[in-house]
Amino acid sequence: MQFLVIKNFKLLLFALLFAIHFKSNAQENFVKIISSEYIFENAPFEACHASTLVEIDDKSIMSAWFGGKHEGSKDVSIWSSTKKNGKWSAPLEIANGFQNDTLRYPCWNPVLFKAKNGTLYLHYKVGPNPRTWWAEYKTSNNNGKTWSLAQKLPDGFLGPIKNKPVQILNGSILYPSSIESLDEKTWSIHIEKTDEFAKNWKKINIDCDTFGVIQPSILTYPNGKLQLLCRSRQNVIIESWSVDNGESWSKLKPTKLPNPNSGSDAVTLKDGRQILIYNPLESGKNWWEGRSVLKLAISKDGENWANIYTLEEHPKGEYSYPAIIESKDGVIHLSYTSLRKKIKYVSLRLK
Repeated sequence: MQFLVIKNFKLLLFALLFAIHFKSNAQENFVKIISSEYIFENAPFEACHASTLVEIDDKSIMSAWFGGKHEGSKDVSIWSSTKKNGKWSAPLEIANGFQNDTLRYPCWNPVLFKAKNGTLYLHYKVGPNPRTWWAEYKTSNNNGKTWSLAQKLPDGFLGPIKNKPVQILNGSILYPSSIESLDEKTWSIHIEKTDEFAKNWKKINIDCDTFGVIQPSILTYPNGKLQLLCRSRQNVIIESWSVDNGESWSKLKPTKLPNPNSGSDAVTLKDGRQILIYNPLESGKNWWEGRSVLKLAISKDGENWANIYTLEEHPKGEYSYPAIIESKDGVIHLSYTSLRKKIKYVSLRLK
């Protein structure tokens, strides 16, 4: 009997070690990590969240995020850093919520985007909370060395809520947007569209059915086909499709991707594949539960996804609100919140 127990234990141990080895090799077969680091070690704020990334030239990546005492605190501003020659610059405040000498609101969810005409945009929100915030933006014509004064978007428009816009072949820019109702009962997504100069704003509604969804990301396909992937209250990533360059969208439906009501991001690679960074768990009793694991998934068609790399895997903690882009040289860059204290940055290539 003792012999059988020992033998079974050895078999179990062997199986476990084989599974770990197989998982490690499987990840190595797909992903080659170039760098993995924190954007900053010491910063003039206590907490940070909601990072964004953009390639500003062939040798530089810019990141931005909000930082302050805590999310929603009046001192929360938008901060940025640029990686050049392998080194991140010190965090620099580039936007804040000062209204006058006695009134200040927190800032939220920066989104960096560089249009094909060379203009660099910083979109962000200002206001007491996501139910009552409004949209502001700044522009830069020198890759973020200096910024214009803040401007508000037209009434009724919020711009990109968390994830980057997409500029389609005809030059139009599509902004993935969403609304959280004042009573907090309704979440809904929509698309906002402008010309290449961020003028002539137009809202495109989407049938959200009974889903509570926010913070979509946009993926592109040939012949004007587009896909949205959204955060939801239903413990799953929700999708919608367009076949006319975003002028109309299908009714929302669930994907097979679990998600604990946490932000994700995705990008279409130059080779046509789609890559997603997300928390693949279900939500817990508290809002932060389910954000302790962060993975990369890949797909050829946007419907069948395979996890290819685990960025974070912990019993608890928050590793969330990712951003992901591909630079001109084919390197994939991503960033995410690490325990609300730092912003983690990873660059990699797919094999």
